[in-house]
Amino acid sequence: MEIVSVKLEIPEGANIIVGQTHFIKTVEDVYEIMVTSVPGAKFGIAFCEASGPCLIRSDGNDEALIQTAIRNCQALAAGHTFNLVMREAYPINVLNSIKQCPEVCTVFCATANPAEVIVAQSETGRGVIGVIDGFSPKGIESAQDKEKRKEFLRMIGYKR
Repeated sequence: MEIVSVKLEIPEGANIIVGQTHFIKTVEDVYEIMVTSVPGAKFGIAFCEASGPCLIRSDGNDEALIQTAIRNCQALAAGHTFNLVMREAYPINVLNSIKQCPEVCTVFCATANPAEVIVAQSETGRGVIGVIDGFSPKGIESAQDKEKRKEFLRMIGYKR
């Protein structure tokens, strides 16, 4: 078995959700989640089919983001994984709905940070072991850092 790290492509100003699912219907269901949860969001989704023709299935409403999602799936090449690349929406807006999608087994990450997926390669295929999301901590939050965090959350409308 070989272990490899796959860097995900996340365009400037975009976020990504990476997960595992189990059925071809995922692409259409995640599409519906996106358009009903955040009208006006731009997104692309791609899914690595793990049986039958084993195609990368895709959809979305922004061609550049669809192509990014496809390239990420090509790089991952891990069965039943999906990635959703979005702009004008944040993962927090759709994450619970995606986790409640009947086909979705797990979510590995939801981020705008640089991300790497750790993949195991066997004779059968590839599977996700885990994700490296962003950077290691550089310190402990100070009182001033707490204030900045609270101000930021209120500025972007997530807290009152």
